[in-house]
Amino acid sequence: MPLTIATWNINSVRLRIDTVARFVAEAQPDVLCLQETKTIDETFPAEAIEAMGYPYRMIHGMKGYNGVAILSRVPISDITTNSWCDRQDCRHGTVRLAVGGTAVELHNLYIPAGGDIPDPVANEKFAHKLRFLDEITAWFAEAKRRERPMILVGDLNIAPLEHDVWSHKQLLGVVSHTPVEVDRLAQLQASAGFVDAVRHFVPADQKLYSWWSYRAKDWNAVDRGRRLDHIWVTPELVGDLGGATIHRPVRGWERASDHVPVVVRLGA
Repeated sequence: MPLTIATWNINSVRLRIDTVARFVAEAQPDVLCLQETKTIDETFPAEAIEAMGYPYRMIHGMKGYNGVAILSRVPISDITTNSWCDRQDCRHGTVRLAVGGTAVELHNLYIPAGGDIPDPVANEKFAHKLRFLDEITAWFAEAKRRERPMILVGDLNIAPLEHDVWSHKQLLGVVSHTPVEVDRLAQLQASAGFVDAVRHFVPADQKLYSWWSYRAKDWNAVDRGRRLDHIWVTPELVGDLGGATIHRPVRGWERASDHVPVVVRLGA
């Protein structure tokens, strides 16, 4: 049985609930992972989400910023959340679900953006981002984690490859594509042998973005994007990968997030 998993930084789920409904109607993902939900659990639009066909939920939110959610049409279990860097800032939620009869751990992550200055001494936000990456890398590297199939999705706020940004040369000093961040992300990916599910289908020499700044008056024409949103799988799931799509047109919808959904299909 195929399973489709979508990840999307929605930039306020309450503000964009109609956009979520439109995407769900068009793409019909079995599991929808959201980041930056920007609402406490009590005001999460659970009824609207359930009406879209998602009776199973993991919601982990806070007022005004951050927040992650996993919305599923298939049963989930072992719902947990994790906090990093001595903060309770709602950036990591985990559930267990079945992929082709195999129990799989699904992680939804929202890695800190890191501010504007790529210097951990001058910029506390950048220091926080690097510490966050170090902590979760050590956690995923633990032997007990590597013994189970895993899927990691989310807004990782790093565009690692040369063609994951509109200009590799011009963005080397810009937060999200600096060498130190790219190196940290590579360490995270290596910690559990994660495979980039989207680049599994799209060669590394092809431009590929999932985010376009609000600052551009015509984002589509300017096309200065970055691939900040990712879906990774552990090696035992690579054979189940059936396809990947970045839903670029969603960026042009009314009241759009600056990120677009990324979808991966697993199973026959």
